Amino acid sequence: MSIVIRDVREHELDSVLALNNNGGMAILPLDAAKLRRFYDTAEYFRVAERDGNLAGFLVGYGSDSEHDSSNFAWFQQRYPSFFYIDRIVIASRRRGGGVGRAFYADAQSYAELRYPQMACEVLLDHGADAALLFHGSFGFREVGQNTMADVDLRASMLLKDLCSYQWVHETYGDHLPDVPWVGHPRRALRVHQPTGT
Repeated sequence: MSIVIRDVREHELDSVLALNNNGGMAILPLDAAKLRRFYDTAEYFRVAERDGNLAGFLVGYGSDSEHDSSNFAWFQQRYPSFFYIDRIVIASRRRGGGVGRAFYADAQSYAELRYPQMACEVLLDHGADAALLFHGSFGFREVGQNTMADVDLRASMLLKDLCSYQWVHETYGDHLPDVPWVGHPRRALRVHQPTGT
């Protein structure tokens, strides 16, 4: 069956919250207020559907965002421009079925038009081999480690160079063509929608 990746809808936030908090020890828990901040501020907040059911979600921020993550701040202190994956959560029954790969392909196709690098982390204290292998197969490399003081967990800080960015930036600058597949940041879409739609 096909996997559909699309922007999250507001009425799905309770389901996303449940999915996150059932994600296991490698996923930090969320409360409704933090999830609402993601919804209101994330540049990229998309869900995956498989067979008509919610199969996962991915939240991402550009490097100029005012995101309140210590791991995001770690990257901001070291890299001038990047797209940061704050979290990806796949429903346990869907793991290993291609949903994570579909998300990373979608996130990369979005990011490489706008940022030279993509960043994320993998928590190391709860058996990280599968997650590190998954990210390595996508070209991520470890560029350091960070201990998250608020939760006392170590994270492997991963970075991937996005090879298309330089050509896109030299050719189009900040004025990408207005074609549907390019997409636009979620906040820009909400801000510019006419009232009543």
